[in-house]
Amino acid sequence: MSRTGDQFHSRRRFFLHAAGTASAAGAVQHALAQTGTNATARRVIIDTDPGVDDALAIFLAIRSPELNVEALTPVAGNVPLELTLPNALRLLEIAGRTDIPVAAGAKQPLKRQLVTAAYAHGENGLGGVQFPEPKTKPVAESAPDLIRRVVRQSPGQIHLIALGPLTNLALAFLADPGLPRLIPSLTLMGGSLSGGNVSPAAEFNIYVDPEAAQMVFRAGIPTTMVGLDVTRKATLHEEDIQALESGGNPISRAAGKITRATMNRLRQSPTFTGAGPAMHDSLAVATFIDPTVVKLQDFYVEVETAGEYTAGETLGYRRAPMRKSPPMQSAQAKFEDAVFHPNAKVAMEVDRERFVQMLIGRLRK
Repeated sequence: MSRTGDQFHSRRRFFLHAAGTASAAGAVQHALAQTGTNATARRVIIDTDPGVDDALAIFLAIRSPELNVEALTPVAGNVPLELTLPNALRLLEIAGRTDIPVAAGAKQPLKRQLVTAAYAHGENGLGGVQFPEPKTKPVAESAPDLIRRVVRQSPGQIHLIALGPLTNLALAFLADPGLPRLIPSLTLMGGSLSGGNVSPAAEFNIYVDPEAAQMVFRAGIPTTMVGLDVTRKATLHEEDIQALESGGNPISRAAGKITRATMNRLRQSPTFTGAGPAMHDSLAVATFIDPTVVKLQDFYVEVETAGEYTAGETLGYRRAPMRKSPPMQSAQAKFEDAVFHPNAKVAMEVDRERFVQMLIGRLRK
């Protein structure tokens, strides 16, 4: 990688010192423009498991002037880390943003065997579309270490957008328990208050590592949950895929290839309804950029970890009483209602047209 966030800010201080106040502003803006960086944008780390919808979400983040992408931290999820890591690198190469560091994350969940979703994302994670092998390499440090370093260097300035299982974040918090209070927000694609997609109870990202998800939801970070309640409705139609395919830049064309391959696979299903691939992760990025694309409600979200059939379920309480199951007769604990306090804003409705206009419009520009 050609630079990291701390190297960039050292360069920015050099410009300010060497060029003087008036001319330095122009020099800094020129340096920022060379890397696609916006001095007024919010700084984000994207934790991801690319992934068809992850690919378009990464492209959307890169194409959005409201965001400065500080790093990608791939994790095992949709496909194993051996694929999500090179996928992240090749997506940045397609986008012409090899200045963004990529750090390898967890190969498996905290406690469980890895379950993947190649059935939905193709054997390579990108719908089966073959792109060139990446020429760039990941940075030497691990994803949890990079998250810790970047957040510690700029406390209160680094937002997290999590698009896969939450293992990397949980490992960072285990190693550095004070880290969550330095993170101003977390926007995650995951969970559901209306049933799952990998089991009747659980959404895939939470299902893969429920212990990590429970830890993250309990960490105290201001959290926005963009789950299946809205992402199921964030689908692309045939005309949207055609618009991507006819785009005049590498990002649009790559997104068109990935979504076309996914649409072709969906059409082979006997349950095909005409709707194209759901852009789960892109909607999470869009919500971070513009929260009004969805309707958010305050909930206390808890993650089920003990159930044989319900592990990974996200339970949302909107008011007291917050009741757990009655204790067993052999237990010493007494039955008590918990005090209600919201720990997340949950997306419950989405303006699909606005979202798709943002996604397609920015990837095609």
